[in-house]
Formats: sequence, structure tokens, C-alpha cells
Amino acid sequence: MKFVISSSALLSLLQTTGKVISNKNTLPILDYFLLELKDGELKVTASDLETTLVGTIKVESVEKEGLIAAPAKLMLDSLKEFSEQPLTIEANESTWEIKVSWKSGSLALPGTSGLSYPAIPELNEEKKEFTFEVETLQNGVGKTIFATADDELRPVMNGIYINMDAEGFTFVATDAHKLVKYTDESQTGGVTASFILPKKPANLLRAVLPKEDEPIRVAFDAKNVMFRLKSHMLICRLIEGNYPNYNAVIPAANPNKVIVDRVELLNAIKRVAVCSNQATNLIKLDIASSVINLTAQDLDFSVSANESLPCNYDGEAITIGFKSTFLVEILSNIETPSVLVELADSTRAGVFKPVYDDKQTSTTLMLLMPMMINA
Repeated sequence: MKFVISSSALLSLLQTTGKVISNKNTLPILDYFLLELKDGELKVTASDLETTLVGTIKVESVEKEGLIAAPAKLMLDSLKEFSEQPLTIEANESTWEIKVSWKSGSLALPGTSGLSYPAIPELNEEKKEFTFEVETLQNGVGKTIFATADDELRPVMNGIYINMDAEGFTFVATDAHKLVKYTDESQTGGVTASFILPKKPANLLRAVLPKEDEPIRVAFDAKNVMFRLKSHMLICRLIEGNYPNYNAVIPAANPNKVIVDRVELLNAIKRVAVCSNQATNLIKLDIASSVINLTAQDLDFSVSANESLPCNYDGEAITIGFKSTFLVEILSNIETPSVLVELADSTRAGVFKPVYDDKQTSTTLMLLMPMMINA
């Protein structure tokens, strides 16, 4: 194998695909990139057995095609030190040595045979196929991923639940404390189906989607899902199991409604939370007429803080407690200047919604369970 390629283009491709590689691989070959040169294209594959990411790039000139596994860490560490310049990469298929040459020098890395690299999973004939608009997938993953859990006992909550039907797409994530539901009615997949996408491939998608401008083709069966992008292909094992009935925990009637400046509320929570109990991070909200009063205290260290904010409130006076770190996460993941908070009472979940100036084809609902306030 011998070809010429731009150093920065190769580094960018390896950095993206390299995010799949785990620190604790069960097979030594998984610490390598699989490089395959064919038809003027370099295909780079990285895998952790659960998730596989394949990236492709056009190369400038090909002298000889081939297949080799290259050590991931050594490749990345060496390429980071190059300014933009053409590199000649040559692999000896008898000694498996990889030689990288440039204008003023060269380096040699120990490769290995790529024949033992795990094969990409094949989808069965009963697979379902549809397309995602880039914006739909980007928003769906981006707005929900922070609410996924890390729960070994309930693995279904460690991913994003994606549902398709005639009404559109729904993305849901929850960790039992907070829940996010994002619905997009601007497109339908043409199929009625659902699957649970694990957190790691969801994060990989979020990293590569900003560079995409064409619809993403998706195919999945009972075990795996495949996303085909312009220059990448992501295949991952799905989380098996039934997702909890999330609609059952969303309060239907919330008579108390608050509209408040999101950034002002977010900053006030951050200031007051400095004095909250380090174990609970409890912050208390007293809401009445047109004022939200935020209070936090830590009796162990005799510290306390409070701040008042103007708001637009419709409802009876209410006092409710939330974990400040969760409040910050939720408010940071809403993009509108104002936020609508719907409350029933101090024991039921608060519902947070962005306030839009115009009609939207997508809706975001975020739910946060309250904390008990000690009298």
C-alpha cells in the first residue's frame, strides 16, 4: 500500500473515527485503525465491538492499494505534530511496517495484518429504512443526550429512545430525575418503528453531524442500526428492552405557570447554588405574584444565599425545591430567551418549555422531579 495524502485531512479523519476506540479493549486489534485503500479512496475503520465508525477520504495519488491495521495512538500522536503538508504513506505487507515520509524526514510505525479486524455487522433482511433530515437528527440527539442515565440495572435508560410514526419523530431521554422529550413534526420517516440508541454512538453522531448537508440514511433491525452519512458510516448495537412509559410521568394539568428570562434565572441559580448543601444541591423556589425568590443554605457551614427575580406568574403561591445542578442542565439546554415553567404543587414534577415568538414544527418538553424541602 502506498499513497499521498494531506496531513491535516488525515488527522481530522483519524480524530473523528478514533473517538470510538475504548481505553479498555478486550481485543488488542481494537487499539488499531483498519486502513483500506481502494479505488482512490482511503477507508478508515475504528471499533469497540459494540460501535463501529467508518470514515472515507479521497487520496491525492495512489501507487498501490492494500489493507493494514495501524496503531491508533501512535498515528494520532505523530500526525498532531505536522503542519499542513502532503505525506507519503507506505505499508510493507510482509513486515507490516508503516512508513510516513514528508519533505524533510520520515518515521516508521509497527502495523499489523488487517485480516483479523472484526467484521462490520450485517443487518438482516427484515431491516427497516428511512431518512433523517440533518437538523432533525442533530436537534433530537443534541437536546436529549444530557438527560440519559448511567444505570447498570436499567440499561434501557442509558440511551435515547427514538420513535417514528405518521405524526413525526420523537426523541426521549430520562434518568428518572429529569426527562426530555423532543418532537419534530416537519418530516415523517415513512415507517412506524422505534429503537433505543446508546449514548456513545449518539455522541459520535453529534460530533459528525455539523459537517453534513444531505439527509442521513438510516437502516435498523432488532439488534443493530446503521447511519450512512456523506463521508462516514456508523454502525452500533442497539439497547434491547422496553422503554418506560414516559408519557405517564408527564403531568397533564399544571395550573401554575411562570414565564421568566431564562438567562437571568440560570445565572441567579448559579450564584445562589454556591451556598447550597454540597450533598443535596437543594435550591428552593418561592413563587408568588410576579416574583421568584431563590434560596439555598447549608446549615453545616452556616452559609445561605437568596435572590429575587421578576417573572410573569399565573397561579397560586407555591414553594418547590429542585436540585440546582439539574436546573442548570435543563436551562442550559433551552435556547430561547424566555422559559415557561409549569407547576402543579411541591410534590409533582415541574415542566420546562422554551417560549418561541412564532409557531414551530418542533416542540421541546423538559421535566424535573422536585426535592423534599425540610420545614
